Amino acid sequence: MSFIQNFIKNYIPKVKAEDEDEELVDPQKVLREKCSDNHCVNLQEKLNSCNDRVNSKKQTEETCFEELIHYMECVDHCVAKTLFSKLK
Repeated sequence: MSFIQNFIKNYIPKVKAEDEDEELVDPQKVLREKCSDNHCVNLQEKLNSCNDRVNSKKQTEETCFEELIHYMECVDHCVAKTLFSKLK
């Protein structure tokens, strides 16, 4: 067993659901979906239209990086408001 495997086995706790059949749900993913669908719809539409425009061209230097950054900032800002209240 390598040092890293041994370290992980001995020092990093394993997290198990209270009920073995219960699937753990990441609250951040749930909040991201809600924020994306409700709060950041306009920025998501801008990103999608940019992606469509860029993908429709064979050769272009245009990227949708700026639109992606604005969209992700919006989602992160929305999620940050309530994420830590959902964690145990």
